[in-house]
Amino acid sequence: MKRTGAVTLIVLAVIGGVLAGLLQLALAASGRPVFTTAVTLPFSLTAIGAIIVSLAVPIRRMTRGTTKGPVDPFYATRIVLLAKAACLSGALFVGATGALLIYLLSRSATPALASVGLAIAAIIGAAVLLSCGLVAESMCRIPPSDKDDDEDDKPLRVHS
Repeated sequence: MKRTGAVTLIVLAVIGGVLAGLLQLALAASGRPVFTTAVTLPFSLTAIGAIIVSLAVPIRRMTRGTTKGPVDPFYATRIVLLAKAACLSGALFVGATGALLIYLLSRSATPALASVGLAIAAIIGAAVLLSCGLVAESMCRIPPSDKDDDEDDKPLRVHS
């Protein structure tokens, strides 16, 4: 599995921002109430990121040799996929909450300070989720093997 690239994260953030912005405009044009971020959103995103990193710590210890025992491949696969999902969803949330903040600030009426503060907090929480996913993904990487191990895997050549 390849590591999550910056281009992928940027594209997802742009997609999330465009979709959330268009949804906000459509809701406002139809006279319906627009979205605002919940008070619990930044805390939830940060907690999810912290849990993912804490789940990746045992894998890091086993691959670095600080804990004895083999690495459970099923557990490691689940955690690396969870970390990748956190990266991708964090990027979408950064874009979507960024679009909500831009929408709030672009209106002719002055938005409530609480709404702007919640949007900024949601962006920070989404960025924390994204970075925790990247950290957990890197913690699940297996270090490269020694050159001696690679030489043993090569077939022997017989000269005649």
